[in-house]
Amino acid sequence: DNRLVILERLQDPGNMGTIIRTADAMGFNGVVISHGCVDPYNPKVLRSTMGSVFRVPLYFYTDTEEAFSIIKNRGVRIYATSPRGTTNCHDAELGNNIAFIIGNEASGIAEETASLADEILTIPMPGRAESLNASVAAAVLMYESLRQRLAV
Repeated sequence: DNRLVILERLQDPGNMGTIIRTADAMGFNGVVISHGCVDPYNPKVLRSTMGSVFRVPLYFYTDTEEAFSIIKNRGVRIYATSPRGTTNCHDAELGNNIAFIIGNEASGIAEETASLADEILTIPMPGRAESLNASVAAAVLMYESLRQRLAV
């Protein structure tokens, strides 16, 4: 039962730390960190994890295609997120063997990375904001995964 968060070029230490902490709280097995992300051992990242960095394994990669191939070969579906996604996150099966890609705060997920995903999810936002903060989007998706696991 793999549950992963993949971080692509995330730059804000607070976002990374919050995502690691939320992954710990929501029962995720690991955080996969791309080349170009903020250093997960940056003092601000460590502080915002509140100790979760010691409980959630961190995995590092430089070759996206190779990393995604390894993840998919373990039976894990990889989900990208986009405001223009094709599937509402509440309609996808997100309980287990899933990985969410969380992109760079300014530019989101690279098109090449999104093309390697199994599906592109959207988070419903009936308000007027056009996007969510990276750590907030990650939390919404991880919580939906937890909600689905608890409903079984």
